[in-house]
Amino acid sequence: MELFIFLGTLFFFMFLGIPLALVLVLCAIVLMWHSGMWEAMLIPGSMLDGANNYPLMAIPFFVFAGEIMAAGGLSKRVVQLAQLMIGRVRGGLGYAAIISSIIFAGLMGSSVGEAAALGGLLLPMMRKVGYHPGRAGAVIASGAILGPIIPPSTNFILLGATVSGLSITKLFMIGLMPGIFIGLALCIVWFFIVRTDGYNETISFTRQESIRILFDATPAFLMPVLLLGGIRFGVFTPTEGGAFAAIYAILVCTLYYRELSFRELLRVSARAARTTSAVMLIVATASAVGYFITIAQIPDQMTKLFTPLIDSPILLLLCINVFLFLIGMVMDLTPNILIFAPVFYPLITQAGIDPYYFGLLFILNLGIGVITPPVGTVLYVVCGVGNVKFSELTVKLVPFLAVEIFMLFLLLFFPKLSIVPMNWLMGGS
Repeated sequence: MELFIFLGTLFFFMFLGIPLALVLVLCAIVLMWHSGMWEAMLIPGSMLDGANNYPLMAIPFFVFAGEIMAAGGLSKRVVQLAQLMIGRVRGGLGYAAIISSIIFAGLMGSSVGEAAALGGLLLPMMRKVGYHPGRAGAVIASGAILGPIIPPSTNFILLGATVSGLSITKLFMIGLMPGIFIGLALCIVWFFIVRTDGYNETISFTRQESIRILFDATPAFLMPVLLLGGIRFGVFTPTEGGAFAAIYAILVCTLYYRELSFRELLRVSARAARTTSAVMLIVATASAVGYFITIAQIPDQMTKLFTPLIDSPILLLLCINVFLFLIGMVMDLTPNILIFAPVFYPLITQAGIDPYYFGLLFILNLGIGVITPPVGTVLYVVCGVGNVKFSELTVKLVPFLAVEIFMLFLLLFFPKLSIVPMNWLMGGS
C-alpha cells in the first residue's frame, strides 16, 4: 500500500510541473502523515543528515573541475586530439564526436556537461560540412551517456554514498571497460550511418599541426590517467581525487594554456556553485524521502513483490531493468539513484547478485533515460546548444539508442563482460 502511495504522490506532483526538489519534500510529507509520525523537524533533520556525507564532497570538486575545463581550453584540445586520431576516416567528425565523448567522460563525469561542451564545439562544425542537424545532435547526445559510466562519474559517487558498503573505487573500475565498449559500438553504428546518409568529409592536419595538437592535448589526456591511477592505487580517495582534478584543471588552464583569467575563474566558480547547489538540494530532499521510505518498509514490500523471481537472478534483473527504463523516461538520473537504489539493493543482495555489477546496470539504464523522450534532459541541452528541432533529434537518435539498449542487455546476460575487467583493474580483489 505504502509503495503505491509513494509512487502515486511522486508522479502526481511531477505531472503538475512542480520543481523536483519540492516534489520530493511533498512526498516526504505525505509518507510522514501516512505513517503517523507527524513531527515538524523530521524532514529538515533528514535533509541535513543526507547532505552531510563525506563521499558527496567529491561532487562539487568534480563539477568545479568540469566547469574549469569547459571554460579554460581543455575541451577544445580534446576535440582536436580526437579529430587527429580518427578524422582522416570518412565521416571523421562523427567519429571524433564519439571519441571525444569517451575522453570527456574521463574528465567531467556528467552527461549534461559533456553534451553542452561538445555540442557547443562540434555542432557548428558538423552543420558546416553538411551533416543533418538532427543526426549531428544525435551523435552528441548518444555519446553523452558515457559521462555517468566512465569514471570519474558523479552518479557512481551518489550511488556509493546512498548505498552503504559500496566502494566508490570499485564502482569507478566496473564502469571503465563497458563505457569504452559502448563507445566502440556507437562507432560501428556511425560506420553504417555515414554510408546511408552519404557523408564524405575527412579531416587532415599537417605534420606541424599534428605535433602541436599532441603537445597541447597531453595535459588534458593525462588528467584521467593520473586521477584513476591515483584512486586505484590508493594515493587518494575519490573525494580527494575530486580536489586533485579541480586543482589540476586550474593549474593547466591558467598557467599552461593561459586561457582562464582570474575574473573568468570567479565566474566559473559561481556557475559550479549554482550547479552543485541544485544537485545537493535534490540529494537532501531525496534523503528525507528515503528516510520515510525505510520507515514505511517499502524496500520490504518490493522484496515481497519480487520474491518469486529471487531464485532466477537474470529474470529478476530483467524485470528491474524494464522498470528502471520506464522510470528513467520520466524522471532524471540523480533523483532516481537516490530514491530507488535503497529500494532495490536489499532485493539484489538477497538474490545473490554482485552489487557492483548491479550498480553498473542501474546507472547505465538510468543514463539511457537522459536521452529518452519525453524528459531526456540531454536532448533538451543539445536542442538548445545546437538549435536543433526536438522531433528531428529524436528520430535521428533511434539507431544510437537501439545499440545502447542492446549493450545494456548484453551486459545483463553476460555479467563477466563487466565483472572480469573490474577484478583485473582492482588487481584480482
